[in-house]
Amino acid sequence: MNLKEEKYSKYALVREMMETPGIIKNFDQGFSGKFADAVKSKKGLFLTGEGSSRIFPAKRAIQRSLQKSFAMPVVTEGSTQAMEYGLKDFAVFAASNSGQTKEVIRLVTALKKQNHNAIFGLTANQGTKLGELADATHVLTCGKEDAVAATKSVVEQGLFYDALLRKIHGVKMEGLKELADKTEQALTLKIDSSVTDIIRKASIIYFAGRNNGVAEELALKTNEITRKKSAYLEGTFAVHGIEEVMDKSEVLIWIDPFEAEQEKFNECLVKGVGMNIIAISTKQTIFPTIIIPDGGEHAEYVQLTAGWNVLVETGIALGINLDKPVRARKVGNEYFGG
Repeated sequence: MNLKEEKYSKYALVREMMETPGIIKNFDQGFSGKFADAVKSKKGLFLTGEGSSRIFPAKRAIQRSLQKSFAMPVVTEGSTQAMEYGLKDFAVFAASNSGQTKEVIRLVTALKKQNHNAIFGLTANQGTKLGELADATHVLTCGKEDAVAATKSVVEQGLFYDALLRKIHGVKMEGLKELADKTEQALTLKIDSSVTDIIRKASIIYFAGRNNGVAEELALKTNEITRKKSAYLEGTFAVHGIEEVMDKSEVLIWIDPFEAEQEKFNECLVKGVGMNIIAISTKQTIFPTIIIPDGGEHAEYVQLTAGWNVLVETGIALGINLDKPVRARKVGNEYFGG
């Protein structure tokens, strides 16, 4: 996709996606500094929110923390289920672009009543209910999103958590300029029409991949952008029983496929079910593959933006107004007081 053609540029969704490389390039790691000491005073970091404000930012933070062997445990859960947890030993970060998400406000209100002293907000707006309740709040620099589907904000949230964890552990984030260039390449990559054709004809679009938020977030974006049913199949779940009910009208998009498992997926799903598998990877796989730049330790951002590209091309091929979903709302469950 690109902004030179009117079929793309007329959509706020595409314009906001294309702002992402600039947000990455200009990201200021210093914003996380004022939270680091307060977070370090606790035994763990709890990341909450709903939908896109949690899926990619929080799950990538967990993955990165484990890969780096960071000492502080990082966990996540939706805000309603988190009401059932004992969080007194955790620094709590609640993400809500609107700052008005009902589930988030309810959890933060409950924690305040318990005299919890390390509750922080992550929003895209000033003067919000979350900002009023939290001990401190960071407001994203990406600006307001007009499209219903969150995109650029998701990436900045991910960068913020990454910077925060590195600050806590004395590690600096490197390579953001290169990452910006690679995400721009992923966003503007030409998607073969044969791939788009397979996806647009599919009755269900499955996403498989690591539990780092990429494939799961793209499954959500599939609903919002292509209006097709989707599901996220974590890890190798796709060959552990669900193949019994899959059929050849469906497609699986595999993010960064495990090399050791490709033959098994081919045997069970391509040969067994008769369905198509499309890979998004830095190298050719045994399946039709969308080759993307290698983002190194920031690879997930490149994978995510490449997935956006695929979904936009599919949505346009389907003749969908990308900015006008019928039922989905910018704020899924909004707090109105009381």
